[in-house]
Order: sequence, then structure tokens, then C-alpha cells
Amino acid sequence: MERKVSGSTTVTAKEVKVALEKARTLAPEEEKVLRMRHGAGAASKSAPLPRAAGQNEELGDELLLIEMQLMKAMRERTGQAKTASNKPQTAASAKATKEKIVRALKKK
Repeated sequence: MERKVSGSTTVTAKEVKVALEKARTLAPEEEKVLRMRHGAGAASKSAPLPRAAGQNEELGDELLLIEMQLMKAMRERTGQAKTASNKPQTAASAKATKEKIVRALKKK
């Protein structure tokens, strides 16, 4: 007859974090689940994000081009890109606003 060992161990978040940094065989989903389950944060907040292209330079160039196009579109959409055509419009709208305020003050 074998003796059963009835003991339990506690795994801390630090131990899980260290073990996950060393492990290279886990799928990204498995790693995410373990981190969430045990409260282990990401490896380092200052560590750079992994590149989606890996060692493939052609894919990296294509992703960079897509990123640049998206950034340009976002700037245009949010109004961050200031071109020569936008400056007169903002000056005209500022003048109209100023005139509106002056008319309102004259009425008082």
C-alpha cells in the first residue's frame, strides 16, 4: 500500500512571471490565460513589442507602408495635419466668431 501525500503548494505571481519568461513552447493564448489566471503582468513595460513580420524584411516593409498610410489618414481625419489650404479657413472662422461676439456685446 502506497502512502498518499496530501499537500498543496502556492504559486505566486512572481514565480509564474519568471517561468513564463523562460518558457518558449506556450502558444500566445496559453500564456495570456496563465498570466490572467495568476495575476502575472507582462514581462516588462519598457520592453519593445514583438515585430509581426519577424525576420521577413518584405513583410516588414509592407506593414510599415500600411502603418504610414493609416497614420496619415488618422491625422487628416482628426485635423492634426495642417496644410496651407486649412490655414485660411481657420482664420476666416476665427474672424467670423470674433464678429459674432462683437455684435452680441453691442446689443447689450
